[in-house]
Amino acid sequence: MSRPILEVIALGPEDAAAAQAGGADRLELVSDMAADGLTPARETFAAVRDAVDIPVRVMLRAADGFAAGGAAALEALCGTARALRAEGAEEFVLGFLTDDGRADLPAVAALADAVGPRARWTFHRAIDRTADRDALRKQLADQPGLDTYLTAGSASGVDDGLATLLAEATRRDEPGYEPQIMVGGGLKLKHVPVLRTAGLTAFHIGGAARPSGWDSPVSADAVRTWRAALDG
Repeated sequence: MSRPILEVIALGPEDAAAAQAGGADRLELVSDMAADGLTPARETFAAVRDAVDIPVRVMLRAADGFAAGGAAALEALCGTARALRAEGAEEFVLGFLTDDGRADLPAVAALADAVGPRARWTFHRAIDRTADRDALRKQLADQPGLDTYLTAGSASGVDDGLATLLAEATRRDEPGYEPQIMVGGGLKLKHVPVLRTAGLTAFHIGGAARPSGWDSPVSADAVRTWRAALDG
């Protein structure tokens, strides 16, 4: 069984350095966790890029929720994506839904085009709010660069979504299910053994890396605890 990937949410270079010191394999870089994570400033990405030597996936999301907004908002976000790409960002996180809970293909395709065909990206927990997970995966099956779904299996977290995650793990050879499942959203250490037994190999933590809450920085020791649990 391959060594599992541990991705940690970072808000800046100090978080990034602590996460790497604790054994993180990858970072999700965001701003404003009060809005569940928005696009960071280009300068923040540059500082994080210089602070670590592990991959950094940059959030592309301008407002709380999973709607892309109007044409002007989407074009502005695409401009931000191109600027981040020019700064050296090579990996991203994005995901938008229509009002009826389907993948917003025009918005997703516009951002995929903005970051370019060589960029890798995660479709984030918008999948946990979709009306039909299977249909969404099939909608996105041909999107260039999509290699990961960040999901808890349920909008309310892994406790409620565990059965869905285990079922989807058995479908990895089906169309639309090839991208890696990265488990995140209410993920707890108690979930790790059953998820690992099911063959899931990618895990994402945010608050769990900050024992004192979101107002505190990432704790390298907390990340080490997760690293040890995943490798055990």
